[in-house]
Amino acid sequence: MYGDGSVTDKVSNSVSKVAAVIELHVARFAELDIVTLYAILRLRSDVFVVEQDCAYSDVDGRDAEPGTRHVWLTATDGIAATERVPAASRGTGEADGAEAASTAPGILAYLRILDDPDGTARIGRVCVARDARRAGHAAAVMTAALDLIGTARDTVLDAQAYATRLYEDAGFVRDGEEFLDDGIMHVPMRRLAQ
Repeated sequence: MYGDGSVTDKVSNSVSKVAAVIELHVARFAELDIVTLYAILRLRSDVFVVEQDCAYSDVDGRDAEPGTRHVWLTATDGIAATERVPAASRGTGEADGAEAASTAPGILAYLRILDDPDGTARIGRVCVARDARRAGHAAAVMTAALDLIGTARDTVLDAQAYATRLYEDAGFVRDGEEFLDDGIMHVPMRRLAQ
């Protein structure tokens, strides 16, 4: 769990208030279940392809490399998955996409850690769900990633230019000139081994 493991979400309606639990997850590709993998890829697609209007192949083969680690935060609403009514029990005989989406984890933020051929760690695909932004989730997954990587080797990333402050706050410095990638300005950044 991240931090103390819980956050009170003051969502109220005429019936009740719901407590959300924020949880940190780390997994290699082979450890991801299909529902979680789908939720991760959907978040990445929503942010990088749809929101940023960049038609590119997000699934680049690096997710499944042996050294890759996926780091993400989820929020649960306190409703156990076993309390949800599967489509099959509603008389349809088949689980539908809506049911699968309702039991998918609520991914707030995500990033992946790659092992580059030169021995550096590379952080990439840093994203936060649209409705979860400005709550510190990007900084939380970044802190978790840097804890996993440790200080024995350099860590690099290509930051979208508007987001460099997040990475500077995590100890990264500019490591080259800005460049255009899929129509968005990026800045190469590095955190030196200590």
